[in-house]
Amino acid sequence: MDSISEIVHRLADNAEAVCRRYLSSGRREGRYWLVGDVRNAPGRSLYVLLSAAGDTGAQAGKWTDAASGEHGDLLDVIAASCGHGAMRETLAEARRFLSLPMPVPTGSPSPCSTKAPMGTPAAARRLWAASKPAEGSLVAAYLAARGIDVARGDASLRFHPRCYYRPSTDDAPDVRAAWPAMIAAVTDEEDEIVGVHRTWLDPAGGKAPVARPRRAMGQLLGHGVRFGRSDAVMAAGEGIETILSLREALPSLPMIAGLSAAHLAAIRFPAGLRRLYVACDQDPAGDTARKTLAERGAKEGIDVVALMPERADFNDDLCALGRARFADRLGRLLRGEDAARYLVG
Repeated sequence: MDSISEIVHRLADNAEAVCRRYLSSGRREGRYWLVGDVRNAPGRSLYVLLSAAGDTGAQAGKWTDAASGEHGDLLDVIAASCGHGAMRETLAEARRFLSLPMPVPTGSPSPCSTKAPMGTPAAARRLWAASKPAEGSLVAAYLAARGIDVARGDASLRFHPRCYYRPSTDDAPDVRAAWPAMIAAVTDEEDEIVGVHRTWLDPAGGKAPVARPRRAMGQLLGHGVRFGRSDAVMAAGEGIETILSLREALPSLPMIAGLSAAHLAAIRFPAGLRRLYVACDQDPAGDTARKTLAERGAKEGIDVVALMPERADFNDDLCALGRARFADRLGRLLRGEDAARYLVG
């Protein structure tokens, strides 16, 4: 039986043929295949390396979308271009393309199943690859109900229509095993996916009625869900919705969601950072995270500025105030030059 890594290598050995099949809107230029995006739109912003680049160590089959910042391998290409909802579909399609034998069924596969050990970065990357664009999905509807436009942060967000949920001891005995989910990519400073965060959703609206509708997996310490590339001025917060709320008023300011107060306190400062706005939640854990970041920042000459919401968090403020009044209040919390640079009118 061919493993996922072996299939990825076989696809890389046939990178141009894969591109001609699944990215047919593009064309070859030199050692690259150029196309609009991983879903086969016309254009030139996504480039796939067709042969290994010995001078840089880059591997054949790796792709990057210069417009969105997305990147991945040829399994991701097949999953996105075919609109697959589960990794088993993508692997079956890859095996058909490579003329490999299909696996012998051993039982019903689990939704969001992967060949990588559960909870690892590899499993996180497989789940990310099996997910779909957030735009127009239940994720967009969930965020819109909270005053958030998914288009402002969709490069780091995806949608899975049926993501496995492992019940906890607090769940009802008959809790469903799979729900739609918002999938957020947790990346390191090199933009490599090292984990994912899942928010299970109720098709009727809001989060799924389970005991733990939010869970993360992978290597989280020091990392987070990033919106925009690191720069000298950034913002950090605990929750994804908190950061997306800030982006409604500050769409060009790079931001990172730490996913918990403890992980927020431990985020790694990127090189060149000189000012960090910390979006605090109104609770003791959020206050501790802010103080920890301030102490760490002082040692490295980084100006750490607290952004305090009027209510429990900034999403509550956005929903209560509306975008215009929310932006006006934020403008009074920023340094003057930053308000002039980042705040939308």
